[in-house]
Amino acid sequence: MTAKAASMPSRKKVSNVFKTAKSFSSYSVNDLNKAKEFYGQTLGLNVLETPEGLELRTGDSTVFLYPKPNHTPASFTVLNFKVNDIEEAIEELASMGINLEHYNLPDMKTDTRGIFRASDHQICWFKDPAGNILSIIEQQ
Repeated sequence: MTAKAASMPSRKKVSNVFKTAKSFSSYSVNDLNKAKEFYGQTLGLNVLETPEGLELRTGDSTVFLYPKPNHTPASFTVLNFKVNDIEEAIEELASMGINLEHYNLPDMKTDTRGIFRASDHQICWFKDPAGNILSIIEQQ
């Protein structure tokens, strides 16, 4: 047996631990107070303060935000909101002074409003105060 083969885990056993485990996602922010105000007061999410950070309740999901002094915003979308009417959601964001991101990439171009329109969905992106990218998605 080679050293590489000996170090490879066997695929015979399948775990049952993770099938029923509650899960949540998390990401960092540089200022918990600004995050609490943005997610709680601006976006209207239920926000629970814990000694470690903030728990956001979105529908049936929980997202945990934790402070990180050397925070670097993610270069990808960290939180997606599915909505029935993307135009209504965009108007609401605009009324709160939140601007959408605009992209002009070969495989992803947003229109003048900031919406990427595909045949089966529309999506737009905006940032939280820490620079993390969030999205709004409307399925067609």
